[in-house]
Amino acid sequence: MTSIKRPAPKFDWFVPIDGDGNHIGTVSAERPPTFEYLRQVVQAAEDTGYYSLLIPTRFSNGLFEETSPLAETWTTATALAAVTNKIRFLVAVRPGFISPGMWAQMASAFSNISNGRLDINIVPGGIQGDFERLGIRSNHTERYALATEFIEASKLLWKSPKPMDYKGKIIELEQAMVSPTPVGDGPRWYLGGASGNALNLAGQQADNLLMWIQPIAQIAELMERAKKSFQENNRRAEFGIRTHIIVRNTESEAWEAAEDLLSKANNVVREQRQASFAGTAMVGQQAQSRSYEDHRVGKRLWNGISTVRVNCGTAIVGDPRQVADELMEYWRLGIDEFILSGYPHLEEAKRVGETVVPLLKETIEEEL
Repeated sequence: MTSIKRPAPKFDWFVPIDGDGNHIGTVSAERPPTFEYLRQVVQAAEDTGYYSLLIPTRFSNGLFEETSPLAETWTTATALAAVTNKIRFLVAVRPGFISPGMWAQMASAFSNISNGRLDINIVPGGIQGDFERLGIRSNHTERYALATEFIEASKLLWKSPKPMDYKGKIIELEQAMVSPTPVGDGPRWYLGGASGNALNLAGQQADNLLMWIQPIAQIAELMERAKKSFQENNRRAEFGIRTHIIVRNTESEAWEAAEDLLSKANNVVREQRQASFAGTAMVGQQAQSRSYEDHRVGKRLWNGISTVRVNCGTAIVGDPRQVADELMEYWRLGIDEFILSGYPHLEEAKRVGETVVPLLKETIEEEL
């Protein structure tokens, strides 16, 4: 029995803005990211009882051929918020592409439209070449310095609708204002990253450090480094993990599903992904795309998805009990939020929510 009081675990789903299907890494998605399809995914997640939805940010398609259709993050998220009632939205934003003052107004409008169902996933890093696509050139350290001021300025703007000034080394605002301000206490801030810059920023500003799944030992080491940063800033550390799930009735069926997922992958897509990973400064991306025999990262971890997908490319594979037990090990480390996904997202939201999540909740309740 643990003596530490833990919050109830949160289970989130993912919005596939790149497209979706039974197979990934193809030139075109079997299910393009139309608003109608994404609405079905989101409503399935809400009906199944997920807490929130992660909507990533992309400047090109990161799962299929890079020029394939892509749903723009903020427009899509706002539209989806208008057709849901309870589920929250964890919306990714990259500082540097929209003026901080204008962005603060956009986020506040979203908060009011959704009755406060907004949280922010701040993304200072980026896939190789992404920033350059839109005319931005900066290095890893500069992006984190900008992100620090971006968060500070946003929090200050949301405190009061009265005009205010903010003068940082990068961002300067004169008599800026946001009215109405966000609902309630405003959005919570999530940060994903594993570099020293990421952990320093998390300790200073983030409410939750998000990690892409890795073997237990690596996640434990990352969490220990992050806790030092939170402690140095006299702030409570909170952790979430992002992983794909491939679950079937039996273990053998799950591994067959993993192999089938990539069975139609195109070499053009593989080459585009490898080009985007080459020389990346993203510590987490380096870990996700590391080479393993048969992509077996561990007994239950498989990173074959990383051959055709940017960012998180590792899945937990097994039957419902095996997957729940694997996730339980991360909960025991101190993970209190799980951002899950599976292909295709519409069917898998229900499958994971009805088979894995109840088993995990039951096991956690037994140990609390």
